[in-house]
Parts: sequence; C-alpha cells; structure tokens
Amino acid sequence: MSKIKDPINFSTAFGIAPEAVNAAGIVNVILNADTNLFIDPMLLEESVHAEISTSALGRYRARFETVIKLLIASNETGDVAWRNATRHFQFHEVSWTCLGYGGSVRGSGFGKSLISSTLETAKEIVNLGVTDIDLFMVLALFEEGIGPDRISDMTTNIILPDLISFNDRVINELSIEASEHLINGEKHQLLTNPCSATSEPLLLVPTDIVRDLPIATDWSDISRVVAENEALRDCVNNHVGEIWASMSRKEKQRLKESALRNKEAFEATLEMLHQAKGDPYDIQSDLGGEVFWGALVKEVAAKYPKDLSSYKDAKLDLESVHAIVGQIINQFQFLVENRDLWRELWDEKLEKHRKEKAAQRLFFAVADSYCKSNDLDLTPEAETGNGPVDFKVSAGFSSRVIVEIKLSSNPKVLHGYEKQLEIYRGAEQTDAAYFLVIDVGKMGEKEDNLIHIKNQQVRDGYSASEIVFVNALPRESASKRT
Repeated sequence: MSKIKDPINFSTAFGIAPEAVNAAGIVNVILNADTNLFIDPMLLEESVHAEISTSALGRYRARFETVIKLLIASNETGDVAWRNATRHFQFHEVSWTCLGYGGSVRGSGFGKSLISSTLETAKEIVNLGVTDIDLFMVLALFEEGIGPDRISDMTTNIILPDLISFNDRVINELSIEASEHLINGEKHQLLTNPCSATSEPLLLVPTDIVRDLPIATDWSDISRVVAENEALRDCVNNHVGEIWASMSRKEKQRLKESALRNKEAFEATLEMLHQAKGDPYDIQSDLGGEVFWGALVKEVAAKYPKDLSSYKDAKLDLESVHAIVGQIINQFQFLVENRDLWRELWDEKLEKHRKEKAAQRLFFAVADSYCKSNDLDLTPEAETGNGPVDFKVSAGFSSRVIVEIKLSSNPKVLHGYEKQLEIYRGAEQTDAAYFLVIDVGKMGEKEDNLIHIKNQQVRDGYSASEIVFVNALPRESASKRT
C-alpha cells in the first residue's frame, strides 16, 4: 500500500481560507495524495451547480443513450455498431481531481478487456428490452473490475467539459490565478497542481457529487434499503431471490445470473439501485476522516508550539528517533486531552466519532506539523488506507519507528497489539514501535488486557511495543472546566 508524505491541501497551497472553500462547495483535496472520495454519477441531477445538474447530467445521459442505441443496432461483436459503441466507452484515468484510492493521484481507467466484457454484458441486458442508462451502474454490482475509481474516472471523462466550466467560474469567484492548459486539443485557463512534477492541471470537484463509495459499489447501502422496504423486498424476492447478504465474488456471479434471467429480474435489480440512491458525502461531519486533517498539518505547531530543536543538528540514530516520536506522542496526548483536539475525532451534532483512519490522519498531521516546524531530518509517512504511521530518517532506513493507532471501539484492538504490530515491525525491520489506543468509548477490559499482554511479553524475554492510552471522549472545553 502506498504512503502519504509531506501532504498539502488545496486551501493551504493556494492561500484560501477553508471556510471559503467550503462556501464554494469544493472538495478541499490533498494535492499530492488521493482523497478517498469518488464522483457518483447518480448524484449529478441533485447538484446545486447548474454546470453539473443541467449540462453535465445531459451530457452523461446522452453518452449512454448513444451506447445503448449502438448496442441495440449491433448484430455481432465487432460489427460497425459494436465498434462505435466501444469508441464511446473509452474512459482513461483522470488524475487531475486528486480523488480515488491510489497512493499518488493516479486513477485506473478502463482497459480493452474490461470494455469488452462490460459491453458484452450490457448487450445481454439490452437484448432483454432494458434501455435505462443506469444499467451501466448496475453492472458495478456484479462485474469484476468496475469499482469506485473506474466509475469516477468514467464519469469524469464524460462530464469533463462541464467540470472545466465549473472550475472556470469558481476560480474567478475565488480570485485565483489560473494558467493555460491544453486538454483534448483545447486551451483552458485552469489551476496548476503545485505538487505535480509535470505541472498537471488541478480540477476542483463539487462536494455535492462525491461519495466515499459510489452507490453502485456500496452493497451495504443497497442491502439496507432492500431490507427496510417491504415492497422492494417482495419485488427482489420474486425476481432475483435473497441477495442482500455480503457480496463475495461467488455471490456476485450468482447475482449476475439471477439479474440476467429476464427483463423483470434485471429491473428489480435496477430498482434496488434507484431506491438506494443515497446522499453526497457529508464534508462537514467528515466521519470517514477524508478532508479534515489537511489544514491541521500547518496549524497545529503554529498554535501549540513544541520545541524539539535540540534534535535538529543531532545524528538521528534509533534511540533519538524513538525519543522524538515519544515526545510527539506525549504532545498529541496533551492536545487531545487538554486542548480540545478530541473534537477533531467527533461530529458532536451527530454524537458519532470518526473512523479509525481519522485518528491515524490526526496523529499524522500533528507529527508532520512538529517535524516541519522544528526542521527535523525526520519524515513521518502514513498509509493511504488504515495502517501505521512510519517515521524514518530521510537520509536512510536504519532509524525507523512505527506508530500503530487503534480506536477503543475496534473489537480487534488486542489482535492489533499481539499480531498486527509485530508483523509491521518485522516488515519494517525495526525494534521501536508505539501502540496508541484512542479512547472513544467501548474500552471495557481492553486496557487491562493490553497491559497484561505487554507484561507477559516482557516476562517471556521478548521486546514489547510501548502502549499509550489517549482519552478522546467528549467533554466540556478546557476554558469551561473548573
């Protein structure tokens, strides 16, 4: 899995207040690592931006109406109509939005084999008499290889002219300097991503058309809607059977076979998708922890300075790196427990805590902030998904310390300490590690059990990762406490 290093978000890079970015309805993406959000075509119609809800939606519909007409006209694979349908189904990777699952900002696109298999299945559906353009979204439920990145890339390819129009307006409203970029043979005034080695454009995306998973790939939402809707449940049962369980590859194939039995069966599957249309990702609550941490990288050390200058010119051997990381962890604990940084892990209105990845991101932002502010020759890196924060001396790999972070609500906390962290230590070839448990509730006996495991490891003569418990439970602000 790729790692994030030296992150910077859009608002920081261009000197724009995060509030202004939010008011403009723009995703405040990290510019040198993918933000794990995706453009969902089923959200286009409800966008508040005319460039999207009118022009982009019309363009999207027209593209797939054309593909469907060509598939209807095709008599065999490879004939003129089929080749034209293939030409209209070419979707390359789009890195300019900085959205997706990659470690960098690269997407995935549609390859020849995936285009072929998708169109073959679409042809089967069209032959049943189905002409709804959302049939291509249903394919994501049971076609291997069509995931969030590809749906997002596909949509971005189609509505690119409208995203450019949206960017043109927003850039002017925010008074940001644009540069000339050549896209599909045409010149456009767009932002340049300052983190791109090849000066690629930066394509800003509206917040109201992104989800953390496009509905067509998020089986949990579809299964929930089916289970809660009696009429829909009966319809599904009558035509495609009990299929709202967890979808494995085998179950996907079973769903595909059921859905392609006849027109009624496929339309029942299509209705599931329509009923589970869902809402855009809530940027304000940001429960997935996708964007909130971007601004903290710059802010934490400035607001709460920590002097680590004594290590600046020192040779950072393992003992020194371990000591620095220990001080950063202590400062992180202090900020969370005594300076209200716990709020960054909660949506207080919803009374819900953010996901575990958010805790990892928060610690990474704090660590990166202090390393930068003290000009240390020490680089924290964070995996793009859930995983450890890894500190290494930039000059080499000999002095490395990793920090594994778990929420107290995670039922696998003990497993994480006993197994997972030790595996990481072996892979990273380091004997120095910390295990942070962020208390957001449901701690139970985990604290006592972890301490017992550590003590037993020491008694048995093994090295044991240091355990730190951080209280991130909601409380009154420090200024209100007596």
